[in-house]
Amino acid sequence: MSENDLTDNYRRLPTSEFAFPGPLRDRLVTAILEGRKVTTTSLALEYDIGREPLPYEGQRSVVVDSKNEPVCVIETVEVHVVPLGEVGYEHVVDEGEGHATISAWRAGHERYWQSEEMINSLGNSRIFLDDTTLVVLERFRVIKRLRSSVD
Repeated sequence: MSENDLTDNYRRLPTSEFAFPGPLRDRLVTAILEGRKVTTTSLALEYDIGREPLPYEGQRSVVVDSKNEPVCVIETVEVHVVPLGEVGYEHVVDEGEGHATISAWRAGHERYWQSEEMINSLGNSRIFLDDTTLVVLERFRVIKRLRSSVD
């Protein structure tokens, strides 16, 4: 897809939602636009329950903000499914959330994955998390900015 095609047709791409609408999503989208966030982590269970395919290398999507407005187009450059206990420091730093340690990153993600919003989105399923829980590590790059900031 050429630059002109991308500009004209980005609305046809699937959307990428980082967290649930609200302050966390706005912080994550800002970090993406600023180039600080180039990785993300999801529970493999989210894809299983939603019967959605895993992201794949070369996949493009439109990142939306809390108002469901498009802010940029990203392209997935790597995908790995690994046990939670094997998430490395480089991935943690590249998530752009400011975590100084893997344990701080994990604590924050576990709070999110065990939040009421997540439980509701998974059909009221409570999640037991341990080192063997499978997670999807995705690395992406911004290929087209649609806005310069989150309002």
